[in-house]
Amino acid sequence: MLIEFRVKNFRSLRDEAVLSLVTSRDRTLQDTHTMATGIKAAPSLVRSAVIYGANASGKSNLIKALQYMRGVVVESATTIQPGQTFAVQPFRLDPDAAGEPCDFEITFLLDGVRYQYGFSITAQRIVSEHLLVYKAFKPQRWFKRHFDADSGEDVYDFGPGLKGSKTLWEGATRANSLFLSMAVQLNSEALRPVFDWFLHRLVIFEERDQLSPEMSIQMLKQAEGRREICNFLSAADISIVDIDIETRRVPAQAVHFDLVAGKTELRNEEVDEHKFRFHHITERGKAVFDLMDESNGTRILLFLAGPVLDILRKGLTLVIDELDTSLHTLLVREVVRLFHNPAVNTGGAQLIFTTHDTSLLDAPDLFRRDQVWFVEKDENQASALIGLSEFSPRKNEALERGYLMGRYGAIPFLKEALGMKR
Repeated sequence: MLIEFRVKNFRSLRDEAVLSLVTSRDRTLQDTHTMATGIKAAPSLVRSAVIYGANASGKSNLIKALQYMRGVVVESATTIQPGQTFAVQPFRLDPDAAGEPCDFEITFLLDGVRYQYGFSITAQRIVSEHLLVYKAFKPQRWFKRHFDADSGEDVYDFGPGLKGSKTLWEGATRANSLFLSMAVQLNSEALRPVFDWFLHRLVIFEERDQLSPEMSIQMLKQAEGRREICNFLSAADISIVDIDIETRRVPAQAVHFDLVAGKTELRNEEVDEHKFRFHHITERGKAVFDLMDESNGTRILLFLAGPVLDILRKGLTLVIDELDTSLHTLLVREVVRLFHNPAVNTGGAQLIFTTHDTSLLDAPDLFRRDQVWFVEKDENQASALIGLSEFSPRKNEALERGYLMGRYGAIPFLKEALGMKR
């Protein structure tokens, strides 16, 4: 479970932004929208969070920051080569910030243990790195690393809680690799759960990402999986009662690159071709449709169904930029409600997403106040992340109307930008 994410000096996020999934004292929708953690510091967490903001406000940069942190953890010990620089982007409209490192920190709960991990990074190197582990209320500092500019060396401080070949891991860690990642590469069993949380338990879809149909296809080939996907679509008020899928091998051509010879080669190969048949039943009749007969929203929902159901089953954290792209607002609501349904979301899965769909704010019982966030840029083009709870809205306040009137910020004022009076 994700507890908190902090980022500073990354793209438009000049000042520290803190996305917290810790619940407020509000007891509204507590049984469905929140989940107990068993820890005193954060007794319960929300199951979802929605982030609003105008175009170019920086809300997508929050998702990019989370994805960037994940990428450095997963790739710095393997993909990044010695001497290679990082494609990191500090806030460039402030000379002071442009020369400072980017800071990332994440706190999550795994198997009853709270982990607080972070690092600071420049294009040239890792500047600092730390890991706190809360096996009880008091934290254990497993390691702390910082770059000493005077000596030109990294300085490490290890706590007794971290077991294993610390000297070996320290010696193998390059300036442009994380200690966490290198230690796991060298078989640190103690640190592997932290690395694996980033690799396997944090799932991020950006707006430009194309959903792979493979997981949904594999589920459709099994009776139980097919039933789950049909129920998923039925919950979204789509009249599909069954889906048949037929897979066959067909000839195709693929381009292969020979990096040594510097040539390309066109090869004939066989690939899988999938044919879908959607069975619809209404009060007036029934019919069978092919994939291309279905709407774009239905196709997207079908290919989203497999990953979402897998995430719900495994209790993962799903982050999506622009969930409402090509999905009708009612479909977005049903996806959110799946995460809020304790009978479906039995593993503590969480959903974090950005959207422009303001109608979600007034959808009955869709969000608590502590699940709604706004991103807004100031006059210096620096983005700030603000929770709805900070505005202390009334219980029955019309949130959509308040948002569109500018009470919570995070909306564009086009008339002001064009020199017109509002």
